[in-house]
Amino acid sequence: MPQVKHFGMFQFKPEVTPEGIATCFRELVGMVGKIPGLIDVHHGPYDSAEGLNDGFTHGFIMTFESPEARDAYLPHPEHERVKSVVVPCLARVTVFDFNMPSA
Repeated sequence: MPQVKHFGMFQFKPEVTPEGIATCFRELVGMVGKIPGLIDVHHGPYDSAEGLNDGFTHGFIMTFESPEARDAYLPHPEHERVKSVVVPCLARVTVFDFNMPSA
């Protein structure tokens, strides 16, 4: 069964402080171990001279053990709680999922 990579990009509102950004990512990482099938969360600020980020300043990648685990995550109460912290800080967000082939 394929794993799912859940990739997102954030553009934070101008008034969100570095501490606020850190809180948002701490909340995202904190879902690991609370939501079944969420294996890991990696994140960081945009860091390239290429300049193709279209205003997005930060990105994250979550790994789910299966498409079913990702589907269960979407309405999960912990995900909804984290969204209530993160979404008000965002000017823009985009998310893209893709399956990783089984080895």
